[in-house]
Amino acid sequence: MPFGLRSGLALMLAGALLAGCGIRSPSSVASPSEASPETVSSVTPARVSLAAAKPMDAYVFLGGRIKTCWFNPSDPLLPDHVYRADVSPNGSKVQITVHDARNLGRAGATAYVIDFKQEGRSTVVTSANRKMAPELAAKMQYDIERWKRGETNCSKDMPRVATQPAAE
Repeated sequence: MPFGLRSGLALMLAGALLAGCGIRSPSSVASPSEASPETVSSVTPARVSLAAAKPMDAYVFLGGRIKTCWFNPSDPLLPDHVYRADVSPNGSKVQITVHDARNLGRAGATAYVIDFKQEGRSTVVTSANRKMAPELAAKMQYDIERWKRGETNCSKDMPRVATQPAAE
């Protein structure tokens, strides 16, 4: 996809997200009564849905935020990790993986996974911690939640970590 078209799609998606259009959280995401916005689970996989966004559009938006905030050269959140993206030929499935950095930046073990999949008219974004430190995994999920609500900054705020699933 040409850079200009990707940029245009990213700006349109960002505008829709900033305006609060078409974003919904499914029941698998903690509601305000279950956890405060400052508390993020480092154990439970998270799932959010972006209405009327294709996987590639959601990836362009969130992938850009991830690269800017977690992997920037001057002050990265994840200096000991590398970013990898795998996009299906038709753009209907996208996966971002974060790996431990080894051997001059080559990917090591998978530490965190973010999947983008089309479900009906929405893109479902699922993230899962594989081997990331609980504090970093909670921060990453906190950022993904903020960005899907339309925030665009690279916050240094660290959420409280809920390492155990909530008791029923």
